[in-house]
Amino acid sequence: MSANPALAALLEHPAIWRGRSCARCDGVPTGFPALDAHLPGGGWPRVGLIEVLIPRLGVGELLLLLPALKALGESPTARWCAWIAPPFELFAPALAAHGMSLERSLIVHTEAPLWACEQALGSGACDVALAWVRRAPPRALRRLQLATERGRTLGILFRTLGPRALREPSCAVLRVAVQPASEGVRLELLKSRGGPRSPLTVSFQSLPK
Repeated sequence: MSANPALAALLEHPAIWRGRSCARCDGVPTGFPALDAHLPGGGWPRVGLIEVLIPRLGVGELLLLLPALKALGESPTARWCAWIAPPFELFAPALAAHGMSLERSLIVHTEAPLWACEQALGSGACDVALAWVRRAPPRALRRLQLATERGRTLGILFRTLGPRALREPSCAVLRVAVQPASEGVRLELLKSRGGPRSPLTVSFQSLPK
């Protein structure tokens, strides 16, 4: 097929998904080299929605994300990190010990986390918004994904790992199932725009205590 510069430029857009291949996308290093090698772009997507599916709270899902949140906060042009409806009180000294920029952290307590997350993602004021929800209908996920594109933002949605979540369609750019493992977590990429799908175990031994 002859080269078409206009088509080639269109296919480079990070929202374009071409089966098992993917358009070029910027990645935020996860802090775990083995995981970076599994993810297209060499890390978490810089823009887009991630669904993190967990069997219960506190299996290691935040430790998995803290190195990337730290890296985003260290940028000279860093924006806000929004925590939407966290189910626990965030412990500032622990976040600071992991290098988090507390002065750029925004905590939102709300009964409407999906709406608040959409506003944060689409505002252009945040680098990342993390939200905890009980239900996330496909239409709501679509709105969140579009909001990440408007705001050039990373959205991270925590949901319960169960049959309903697994069978529901999702337009998230990445879906990750997280299970506890010895000294870390075991990950399965349920949906990924490129990259291998084999399960992976990530160790937290190198993280600050």
